[in-house]
Amino acid sequence: MHHQTTVATWTAVGITTLPIYGILLVVGTLTPQPDQVADPEGWAQFVSTTHYMITHIATNLLGPILAILGAFALTVMMTARSPRLAPTGMVLAVAGQVLFSVPAVISTFVTPAIGHAYLQGDQDIMALTLPDAATMITVLALMITVAGNIMLGTATAKSTAVPRWSGIGWAAGTVTFYLLGAALGMATTGASLLTQPIGAVLLTVSGAAMARAAFHRRSRGDHQPAHDPIPTTDSRR
Repeated sequence: MHHQTTVATWTAVGITTLPIYGILLVVGTLTPQPDQVADPEGWAQFVSTTHYMITHIATNLLGPILAILGAFALTVMMTARSPRLAPTGMVLAVAGQVLFSVPAVISTFVTPAIGHAYLQGDQDIMALTLPDAATMITVLALMITVAGNIMLGTATAKSTAVPRWSGIGWAAGTVTFYLLGAALGMATTGASLLTQPIGAVLLTVSGAAMARAAFHRRSRGDHQPAHDPIPTTDSRR
């Protein structure tokens, strides 16, 4: 019993990292990044600030750690109900966050250096291009992160352990933030889009509902993995 209580406690704590991760994304994307092509001066000033460095360390380095811990914890609670979907989604979501470390390092540390160089008069620095491999890794990370989190959201929505809408909201927030926000912004304007903080808010609210449900399950002593009741058959019929 003590072991089950300990697992339930740490599972609830782990799921709490999901809304914290969402909050970091909200804070990190509230201020839109200027278009590097249309406004190189404004872009260089934006990426050269201390605020840019701090928010990117929070969202690109600390954020993935929280997302990975949350994915593990959520899968622990959902595995009995979705023995294939939840673990598969977790593996993809975690792998995507690991792959995102490549563009994360570039945007957090390389981009400010480019901005500083431009402001010091080296305008040719804007012609710097990254290897195609970096772009391929970013696209792959985007695809499997979205796929994995949609699977986790679907598994959560099918579970009786948390509100159904929280799983739907998690999947919708993932699509809004990554596809309609980050990917669409890079492919069109080259700047940040409003859909990113909107998606981050959806992730925060959904993650908070999951965490609340996990702590509620622990407080009432329901330490078993979430599953639907199995119907029984009357042998007399």
